[in-house]
Amino acid sequence: MASIAFFAVGAIWYGVLFGKAWQRETGITEAPHGAQVGKIMVLTLAFEMLVVLMLEHTIARTGASDRAIMMIAIGFGLSIMTPAIGINYLHQRKSLTLFLIDAGHFVVGMALAGAVLLSLR
Repeated sequence: MASIAFFAVGAIWYGVLFGKAWQRETGITEAPHGAQVGKIMVLTLAFEMLVVLMLEHTIARTGASDRAIMMIAIGFGLSIMTPAIGINYLHQRKSLTLFLIDAGHFVVGMALAGAVLLSLR
């Protein structure tokens, strides 16, 4: 459920909220078609599941309190995922706007995933 929540954040984030800005910054002008869109969505969900499984594992191993669960979830987004894409974007000379859009997605997605995991306790 937490992975699906993370995935839903991405759908909203890259759709209605920042879709046009993201397309402008990436230079992608057309949507994928047919099997390509299916492959992208399935792999996106699989990668997000992997991240959420690691989050869940960390929470379980630490016996985290409710507050700590949210700190860990948001911390993953801010201190692991964001710097990782930041390093790549620096070398690829991507724009600050694209970095902020993508980093924001990871932080908000991880916060919602943490909230879902917290609600399932």
